[in-house]
Amino acid sequence: MQADSTHRGEMSQDSVSPAAHRKGVYADPIAQKSKQGYHALSASSVGLELGLSVGIGLLLGWWLDQHLHTAPWLMLLWLLFGLVAGFRGVIRAVKREDRAAAAQEEARG
Repeated sequence: MQADSTHRGEMSQDSVSPAAHRKGVYADPIAQKSKQGYHALSASSVGLELGLSVGIGLLLGWWLDQHLHTAPWLMLLWLLFGLVAGFRGVIRAVKREDRAAAAQEEARG
């Protein structure tokens, strides 16, 4: 019969290891600037994403209408799909920026 081990190693379910790195702490100011630049570029692409999704939906619907002789119904349907996809992208970008701002605020204090 073996005695119960009192060793509480790293692989133990009860052990809690400290975080290896602190979140939001940048040793290099250039890293902070590059992260801000990435967020700015990501936010600026939202308008392009909206315009492209509407344009692609409109063109696809128009093309289908020309070949299936259903004008203007498929164009309107695909325009609606493009609008939904574009605004979904806008909402996702806003949520992503809100999370980034909250994380930055948390890192500051």
